[in-house]
Amino acid sequence: MEAINEVHLSEPGLVVVDVAAADDETAFAFHTALAARWATTSVERTTREAGQPGVRLRCYLDLRQPIAPGHSDG
Repeated sequence: MEAINEVHLSEPGLVVVDVAAADDETAFAFHTALAARWATTSVERTTREAGQPGVRLRCYLDLRQPIAPGHSDG
């Protein structure tokens, strides 16, 4: 994965999330769960590192955005 740039974390509430998952379906499901709560960047693909198990995915979140309307914490 490429390095995290200062602009990615330039203000409080901005988060870089690196996901390691067994497969694409799991990684995208996790991203979908994050996107249901916060503003996130879109993701179109995962990456695989030669010789390493599973897949990786990176997205960026803005925690300053309100929780999606109609969402409950349980």
